[in-house]
Amino acid sequence: MRRLMMVAIFTLTLLGLATPAWAQDGQGADEFVVLSGRADVPEGEQVGDLVVFHGSSTVDGTVNGSLTAFDAPVSISGMVNGDVVVFNGQVELRDGAEVTGDVVSQRAPTVAEGATIGGETQRIQTNFNWDGFGWAGRLAWWLAISVSTLVIGLVLLWLAGRGAPRIVEAGRTRIGPSIGWGLLAFFGLPILAIIALVTIVGIPLGLGVLAALGLIYALGYSAAAWFLGRQILPAQTGWVLAFLAGWAILRVLALVPVLGGLVGFAASVFGLGALIVAIWRARTTARPAPAPA
Repeated sequence: MRRLMMVAIFTLTLLGLATPAWAQDGQGADEFVVLSGRADVPEGEQVGDLVVFHGSSTVDGTVNGSLTAFDAPVSISGMVNGDVVVFNGQVELRDGAEVTGDVVSQRAPTVAEGATIGGETQRIQTNFNWDGFGWAGRLAWWLAISVSTLVIGLVLLWLAGRGAPRIVEAGRTRIGPSIGWGLLAFFGLPILAIIALVTIVGIPLGLGVLAALGLIYALGYSAAAWFLGRQILPAQTGWVLAFLAGWAILRVLALVPVLGGLVGFAASVFGLGALIVAIWRARTTARPAPAPA
């Protein structure tokens, strides 16, 4: 229970419950990273690169670097010595605002008459609209996920071999830690990867983790399908049939609007957590016993 509480506390902290006041107390050029909340730079103060994941940002002072927002509206009346990149949110340049670089946003920015932009204004598209293809597009997306999780799940269980039952045992006996570690991995990995992109040294690591997120989530989804199949079929059923049964149930539920997304999220989280617990148990039990004195 103590370990689970530590996991939950660390997950909540990672998701942004920490306050951003540390960056507003000084006037240095440190990076200003806010996971959730307000990322404000008051008038007369300076920060380095500014990154906000979820919340809002108001710049009345100076940003000596780039300003990047992933899910936050941005309002600028001060100065940004770099680019302004906003993936999801409105960009407003008030009278007197100055951006020396480009302004890149998903929506068209609002630029006051007295605001200046040294670079270009560009539009970005952050997602592919499958709805434009109607039911054919949604079916193609469903088939792509179905085939990928089927192949990844079969390969995972084949490589695990005799260790595959450990995943089921971990999910059955350690439900709390499985959920806690799954949430930590599901949300923590992309956040840490994006934070790593802020530093030059961490760019390769951040790009590698972001590129592997699809595979990691698919592994968790496949592990949940394996766990579900083992719960509904007799113990003597072969591992292939057990996995296919759980996988088929999850893929049928994925066709239901809203419910399919919730089930997919829950399966990925729980499966990832069960994998982590199973790997941890295997490593601890494989350690040799200390030699007698």
